[in-house]
Amino acid sequence: MAHATVAFTDLENREGPGFANMSEFEGDEMNLDTQLSSEPCFEDIVGRSPALQQVLHQVMIVAPTHSTVLLHGETGTGKELIARAIHNLSSRRARPYVRMNCAAIPSGLLESELFGHEKGAFTGALLQRKGRFELADGGSLFLDEIGDISLELQPKLLRAVQEQEFERLGNSRTIQVNVRLIAATHRDLRAMIQEEKFREDLFYRFNVFPIEIPALRERREDIPLLVNHFVSKFAQRMGREIRYISRNTMDVLTNAPWKGNVRELANFMERCVILTQGSELNVRHTDLNISAGRTVLPVASSFQDAERLVIIDALKDASGRIAGKGGAAERLGLKRTTLQNKMRRLSISRGDYSTDQYTSRTVGPQATA
Repeated sequence: MAHATVAFTDLENREGPGFANMSEFEGDEMNLDTQLSSEPCFEDIVGRSPALQQVLHQVMIVAPTHSTVLLHGETGTGKELIARAIHNLSSRRARPYVRMNCAAIPSGLLESELFGHEKGAFTGALLQRKGRFELADGGSLFLDEIGDISLELQPKLLRAVQEQEFERLGNSRTIQVNVRLIAATHRDLRAMIQEEKFREDLFYRFNVFPIEIPALRERREDIPLLVNHFVSKFAQRMGREIRYISRNTMDVLTNAPWKGNVRELANFMERCVILTQGSELNVRHTDLNISAGRTVLPVASSFQDAERLVIIDALKDASGRIAGKGGAAERLGLKRTTLQNKMRRLSISRGDYSTDQYTSRTVGPQATA
């Protein structure tokens, strides 16, 4: 049975970020030869959804300042990309950008990694070494997964963040630095404070300007754009000529749970490109189900059905409001009149999305942010 196909470049020509607009394409096939456009310093951040645009707006506001930023979001949502964008948009962009994943370093070595050590400070310290704070002097320091820092080390980190000074291990001389802190975590730090696993004063030092990074399930309209981006990237790297994807496959990808967020989607797209021998992307749905952790339900029987479901979900999320701030039109990136025309064409009535009559479709277990 033949399937209609969607050209990857078609995804760039929609009137707004809503996935629903894809059904209005007149042609099924185009060449994959146009790259996604991006704002300066956001070249690796793909998406046009209102949720992502809100994040980028916050980045533009805080980046020119020297204030500490706390990024919160699930694993794989792109916190490091946001951190780098903050640095690149700041006056420190010509200075060092130093990153450290606090969860990837054994707790016994974390203090040395942060503050450095002198030769002979401990067994195995054969040379003097500068820590990440010192290396980032004049620039930005990105501390990922700060929720994994031990309680014993948190007071020393608090002093470094608050006073911009510290001592290397094995030396009592105080070193002063000028560092812009950007921290990130997927953990609920307020809950950790209640459980006495994270210091409240340290939390408030980091929480000067908090930014919540949305999970991929909260910005599903960006998935076609991300698929386009990753397929183009991996196909070019592997020397493949991949130009098309079936509409049904794009429906499946858009409705998958993606519990690993953008990172999981990227890895899955790389696998698909490896398996593709022709010009149409080879997506084995059995592999997708394994990747997603469960069967994807439901898959729309037609593209019009998929469009209808996306609009109904947006209306549900907006509590039935079509226009105004936070309304369904804004969420889908459409004009109010355009959305109303689509609703009439697709026969969407209030009974389809009212909170007491409509139950949103489930594509996976609910995850906590």
